Amino acid sequence: MTSSRFGNFLCTFTLFCVATAVASSAQTLTTVANFNGTNGQNPYLGSLIQGTDGNFYGTTYYGGIKTYYGVVFKVSQGGTISDVYRFCSVQSCLDGETPGGGVMQAANGHLYGTTTAGGAYSGGTVFEITPSGQFNTLYSFPYRSDVFGAPVQGPNGNIYGIASNTIFQITPTGVLTTLVTFPNNVGAQELVLSTDGKFYGTTGEGGLHGYGFFFSLTTAGKVTPLYSFNSAADGSGFRTLMLAANGNFYGTAESGGANSQGTVFEITPTGQFTNLYNFCSQTNCADGMAPTGTLIQATDGNLYGTTPFGGTGGIDFCISHCGTAFQITTSGTLTTIYNFCSLANCSDGEAPYYGLVQGTDGNLYGATYGGGASASGGGTIYKISMGLDPFVETNPDFGKVGWTISILGTNLTGTTSVTFNGTPATFGVISPSLIKAQVPSGATTGTIQVTTTTGTLNSNVAFQVLP
Repeated sequence: MTSSRFGNFLCTFTLFCVATAVASSAQTLTTVANFNGTNGQNPYLGSLIQGTDGNFYGTTYYGGIKTYYGVVFKVSQGGTISDVYRFCSVQSCLDGETPGGGVMQAANGHLYGTTTAGGAYSGGTVFEITPSGQFNTLYSFPYRSDVFGAPVQGPNGNIYGIASNTIFQITPTGVLTTLVTFPNNVGAQELVLSTDGKFYGTTGEGGLHGYGFFFSLTTAGKVTPLYSFNSAADGSGFRTLMLAANGNFYGTAESGGANSQGTVFEITPTGQFTNLYNFCSQTNCADGMAPTGTLIQATDGNLYGTTPFGGTGGIDFCISHCGTAFQITTSGTLTTIYNFCSLANCSDGEAPYYGLVQGTDGNLYGATYGGGASASGGGTIYKISMGLDPFVETNPDFGKVGWTISILGTNLTGTTSVTFNGTPATFGVISPSLIKAQVPSGATTGTIQVTTTTGTLNSNVAFQVLP
């Protein structure tokens, strides 16, 4: 964990936003739910995911059984929030505590994630939660497992993740293999699976200049450095990474850049780097500062993200103001779409460390670390309506002919056809939010289309047909 990130985290304990007049925002923000401690408190690392049941899932660093243990939670689009699992539910916290990075849903429908502490050796765990709610500790780390980002499922069905200075692979049955061990001061930060079957990621330190490097990783554990960040001007500290439709990667750096308050960057799979935006380029950092949440690309082609500090929504005693949600084009034009702590007592939330996710209803969903209507000020779940159309998404977004794929959407009950890049598929409607479809013979990589009684829904990313 970088010193910059850790410092921002600590000072958030004293965050307090003085109520100001409601700030104008370009879009509509609605608070979906509030954390009250029992159902979780202070979502810090990661992003929400939308499960195949239509609900959103995530983790909170604190809350649950006691203040400091954390939970896995779920929340419906209508705002019903509940804890899926409360950590430290067994003696000596053998099930883990303080989950980090959020969760991912694998092709088998199970949720996977990691904790930063607890377990058999107090070093953290890898855990699994089945669709019926059964919790399993798959692995206990023998060392402190600082976690960055949720695990990722590979094309071989195994789960890949990062703990401290290692990259690991774990089977669904809990057999863990350490693939990569970096020097102690060179920790990987986030893995992204690309269409070439490789993972890509960044480190916070190391490389030719000491500011970290961008690398590719095979499922067998071969690391290939592709770009060494040249200086703090490239951005420094904690970095996020995501893959866009144009095949390039986009990310944020928490610090560094022209104003030392973080950046948005683009990097190609061959390592061509472009700094797209420097935060704190506006007076009093009205455009935000210190981004920590992973970017997403919405169905309009633009990128969306959050900053936990900066903006014009309020005044706090930590750094400055209470965070933003922003839109940025792939060419680097940034627009602030919401300033947090724009309502009295920060009832709209403050400090969104969590990134955004686009729900299949077209809206953007996220979580704030603090603020909200609960007395605990433990944060919120919110949605931002941008007027974007509904869509469908697949889990996984790759597969071979004959594989059964989950297709998630909204109001799918009346579905009449499913095609894989134009090739009709056999399917069954499981629920209003879920279809199961078989990858048809002759299918090629491209968009999945689902035709319902109200129109046609396209997948948000191209489905990759594996050989």
